[in-house]
Amino acid sequence: MSTKSKRLCVIGLGSMGKRRIRCLQALQYYDILGIDPRQDRREETENLYSITTTDSISNLNFDEIDAIVISTPPDQHIQYQLLAIDYGIPAFVEASILIRHVEKALRYNTNNVFIGPSCTLCFHPLIKAIKEFSNTRKYGKITNFVYNSGQYLPDWHPWEDYRTFYASNRQTGGAREIVPFELTWIIDTLGFPLDIKGYFSKTFDYGLDIDDTYAFLLKYRDKVGSVLVDVASRYAMRNLLLNFENAQIRWNWEDKHYSLYTSEDGSWHTVNLDEGSPDIPYKNFIEQVYIDELKCFLDTIDGKSKFPNSLANDAKVLALLNNIEDSDGGFQ
Repeated sequence: MSTKSKRLCVIGLGSMGKRRIRCLQALQYYDILGIDPRQDRREETENLYSITTTDSISNLNFDEIDAIVISTPPDQHIQYQLLAIDYGIPAFVEASILIRHVEKALRYNTNNVFIGPSCTLCFHPLIKAIKEFSNTRKYGKITNFVYNSGQYLPDWHPWEDYRTFYASNRQTGGAREIVPFELTWIIDTLGFPLDIKGYFSKTFDYGLDIDDTYAFLLKYRDKVGSVLVDVASRYAMRNLLLNFENAQIRWNWEDKHYSLYTSEDGSWHTVNLDEGSPDIPYKNFIEQVYIDELKCFLDTIDGKSKFPNSLANDAKVLALLNNIEDSDGGFQ
């Protein structure tokens, strides 16, 4: 097996950091240095992936690093983005929540160092297929859509107390994080709304000071959409209903197909993915989405691709999150 030559650094060795290492190794990048202050995470990472780890960024020789993957909690992203900018090193960063940090990185990045903010679901093959279908306008324009993204917060990290990691903090709470995560692909697929309004609330008693449910409406020139995002759903799910003038799409996150109803024949059709085996476990199917995301980031560094997200776009998406909160009286 060939080994690709980039020397990569993954900062943060929690669940996402370890996933990113798996993705890099799946892409045949093995020269990886992991950084995390927690000894247990370093030891686990070394045992699982046979890479070198260290406890501090101060131990890093930036002259030897070709790219950085920032997989720390969201409120820690900014310090490593600024370091990457200082040293002119391309950096991939997990989904952001704090607009003031993204805007700070934008102002600081006067040399236009490549920063690739995560946009994972833009790489989901079914979302890509739905976007491609929508753009054909074969069955007319989109008229409206309904989308529901639900998870149960204690299930996120079943190996640790959910009250101890970033999703339990008010600024970086689970539902608040998922809103821009979902809006990123919705905007990429359906366009940027003219306006957005909504409500957010604490509906489930986790013993935490976080809001677990966001419900909001997106107003476009010629369509409307409603979105519900929550971390109070006892079964994890994502469901999309997309209406066209002469068709309807229904998609369930658990399926490797979407269902298409067309008025021309008055019947439903199953649109399957062409790639891969139908016997591939769903977990592995989703893992490929993360692999494809990192591949695009690395290919962009090499001039072979164009990463579909940017700090500027991230700031616009996070402004929508702020608009939702402001329309319901502001985020306290």
